[in-house]
Amino acid sequence: MPGTKLPSDPVILLSYINTKLRDDYSSLSDLCEDLDVEEDSITSLLSEIGYLYDPETNRFR
Repeated sequence: MPGTKLPSDPVILLSYINTKLRDDYSSLSDLCEDLDVEEDSITSLLSEIGYLYDPETNRFR
């Protein structure tokens, strides 16, 4: 799904990404590959609001 526009607000992005991870993807790398986005861009934005990706639970916590 190239060209996917992700929410720019970090809190909305958190909700969006965690929902996609829960419902559609088994890992953050799978999500990023499918949506054609850089994993670093998501992890750095969400780390600014105190959330880190937990591969064990497949979500940002």
